[in-house]
Amino acid sequence: MEKELIAAIMASTLDMDNLTNDRIEALTKGHGMLNIAAICSANTIAEEVLRGIDLHLTDENVGELPIDDILKKSIRSAKNAGADSANAALISAALCYFAGSNAQAGVPAGNRKLGAMARILAEVDRSGVLAIPTPKVNNRISGYAAVKAIYDDIFDGNMSPIDGSILPLGVGGGPLYGHNALGEDCGFSELAKKGAYSGTKGMLTAYANVGMPPSPIISAIFGVAAILEIVHPDSEVNEEYGGLFQVNSAYVAGLGACEAAGLPEKLHIRGTGEEYDTATFVGDMGVILKDIGGPSVVGMIAFEEMISAFEESLDIGAGFSGGPLQPPLGHMTADAVLALKVLITNNGDVDKAAEAIKNIKTTGWLEPEIAKIATNTIARKSEQVQRGPVTKAMILATEGALTNEVSRIANFTYEKLNEGVDLGEITKMLDEEKIRNVEAAASGLFSGMLGKDVKINIIKYEGCSRRKENPFLKNYCGFDTNIDVEITIDGELIKFEGLANKVIPDAVLNKKSDILELIPLAAVPATELQLCGHTIVNIVVPAAVAGAMGIDDIDTIAKKATRGAYVTSAIPGGIERARDVAKRAATIVKDMS
Repeated sequence: MEKELIAAIMASTLDMDNLTNDRIEALTKGHGMLNIAAICSANTIAEEVLRGIDLHLTDENVGELPIDDILKKSIRSAKNAGADSANAALISAALCYFAGSNAQAGVPAGNRKLGAMARILAEVDRSGVLAIPTPKVNNRISGYAAVKAIYDDIFDGNMSPIDGSILPLGVGGGPLYGHNALGEDCGFSELAKKGAYSGTKGMLTAYANVGMPPSPIISAIFGVAAILEIVHPDSEVNEEYGGLFQVNSAYVAGLGACEAAGLPEKLHIRGTGEEYDTATFVGDMGVILKDIGGPSVVGMIAFEEMISAFEESLDIGAGFSGGPLQPPLGHMTADAVLALKVLITNNGDVDKAAEAIKNIKTTGWLEPEIAKIATNTIARKSEQVQRGPVTKAMILATEGALTNEVSRIANFTYEKLNEGVDLGEITKMLDEEKIRNVEAAASGLFSGMLGKDVKINIIKYEGCSRRKENPFLKNYCGFDTNIDVEITIDGELIKFEGLANKVIPDAVLNKKSDILELIPLAAVPATELQLCGHTIVNIVVPAAVAGAMGIDDIDTIAKKATRGAYVTSAIPGGIERARDVAKRAATIVKDMS
């Protein structure tokens, strides 16, 4: 192999920051997202559980349980990566739950709840569900929607069959109510189910009415959390829901929330198939959320991205890091949940965890190799904050893809440069290949989903669609995207001219249902391209080869590589990174001489 190729490959991968336009150094201190905080916490929890520390909650008559120590260490890991105390508490409680902890135990002395324990150990004040925001999906709402819906029904007298004003002395507040028929069979069961149903519906309505796609799973969890601020959260319930000590009011609330949200009966971890009862999961997450304090929007994004580890994430409205689109690196959390679970159930076998991650990336993403590189980048960046078995598995799963793709692009660039092809034309060729790959993957995805022959072709993709023309919008197509798409379904051609700024606003604002049904076929591949600044191998690897070969000065190389890669240059940052790798490659070649 020519020394220029070796130098270019080394220069491209030495600093993972150069593989992305996302500001991942900021992520190490929680500026923007908290997925690195979650990944670091997952490293800690995996290490502690693999050491044999029990993370279950019990009602033992002791001051501390082993999980207290796990939570403390996990919270510290999250805070080291920039999470504030409330967000660190939420991240740690949710990850401990995924690692196998129960959400609550014990009534009344020795009562322990995972969310409350995490909050107290993080030294966070309690806030209340109405103050907790949802994750951001363009906009965001808060748990106020669930609380308001529940209290509206309360004031209308539609929530509980029990009139508290006529309770006899000695009944209200005591075991004749709480541990017998009036409370368990009548009061708690009905209040939990009705309240969660009402709160969930309130969230779904509020989502839609501020222009957000309603998230069934987040709405359900908020619905449960809101009613469990009212109803006894761990009471026994009517035996129609399950036997003594098998289910409680949180589970019944989960049933009501799942019914309101239309959630499936079971959820499954992507990559292992591990099954969760949805009502139990929603009930437990509601218990955690009601006690956790006041997490911020970015904390809730990390929380939602953990839930995207379920196979059903698209259907239930969870986060983005479960595929098939590759989101910005700040969303990448689902892989950590999968690695954590495989490690714990397989005695710390990193190879098995890596294989599980590799398999889902290969089969579940529009651009499998790019998705693997994205995972590799964020895992390596996380290791700058904290190393551990979770990040080790993520890196092991994806290092081969990184090596293969960098080598492929380097060889292609080297050959083309030797043929006299301009560097900008080379990166343009690579990006046009990207478009064809996304078209083919999206066509296959929707053909399988619809049971029809679907072909998707992106006819135009450039910047500056509707705003006054300026260099920024012309150079960065992720903003004000001018995109035309043709879709053929069983031979019938549909054209979307001006998808982003004509077709979509017209269809949404004028409620054109026939067009709305078809838009996803164009929107999914378009979004994949708009977000692709998360992994910029099409820019930096050619720049590194050109730098190693000395075909031009460093600044010219950087500009040509970036401007030619008009798709990968979705957001700013490519020129600086291309300049850095070209300079590194040139230095390495000189040192090899």
